[in-house]
Amino acid sequence: MPKAKAKFSGRLQMQKIDVYPNEGTMQWNGSVNSSEHTWDSPVSGTIYGTLLNYQGALDQMEDVLHQEPYKSPPKAPILYIKPKNTITGHQTMIPMPVDAPELEVGACLGLVIGEKASRISEEEAMSYIAGYTIVNDMSIPHESVFRPAVKYKARDGFCPAGPWIVERDDVPAPDNLTIRVYVNGECKQENHTGNLVRSVAQLLSDVTEFMTLEKGDTLLVGIPENPPRVKDGDQIRIEIEQVGVLENKVKKEASVGGVKS
Repeated sequence: MPKAKAKFSGRLQMQKIDVYPNEGTMQWNGSVNSSEHTWDSPVSGTIYGTLLNYQGALDQMEDVLHQEPYKSPPKAPILYIKPKNTITGHQTMIPMPVDAPELEVGACLGLVIGEKASRISEEEAMSYIAGYTIVNDMSIPHESVFRPAVKYKARDGFCPAGPWIVERDDVPAPDNLTIRVYVNGECKQENHTGNLVRSVAQLLSDVTEFMTLEKGDTLLVGIPENPPRVKDGDQIRIEIEQVGVLENKVKKEASVGGVKS
């Protein structure tokens, strides 16, 4: 049975659990019912997002990337940060800003870094990964990727992550995982990490060529093309094969009562 680490609300330490990733359930202290617990995000370091790392997403912007202000396609990973205010856990509410008619779901595989990584080779990159988690890189729909879209991607509660971190060795082929997004029970997106422009190892190597990743940081491999749109009241379920299931519900900020999950 795959091993993972989770952070339950009210507990200071991460807990070691056994998981059934494809069912989205786990076993801990004799309990097999995930609904008995409330979840904090299992990630604690900086979360770095990556743009245009799915071939389909890059292809959709191909013509635009040769025009102003881009002038040419990217030659290195395009990164941005999901700050602390965005991070929330499994089964929490995602606050929807009152001025946003809809939000965009960003289903991502998250690489949780196990030790300080700087200028590592592609061949050794996998040994720097502690495990994998699911991240929903939410944003307000926008077109430009030329400047960091802080106003659109860094709102409170815009980065659900979890429910747990599956150990690296229990996901032997992270470049061969199916990702599905369900909205209100209907599958709205399906893609595969085999469609990444940069593989998991190559992305990690390329990123650490110009910046250091610290233990506990999380690097997102990217968002597939055609991300689903959601509105107030919608239930989101992201499934990543061998990793797990992340669920959250969208609520207008006024109806959340000012709570920033």
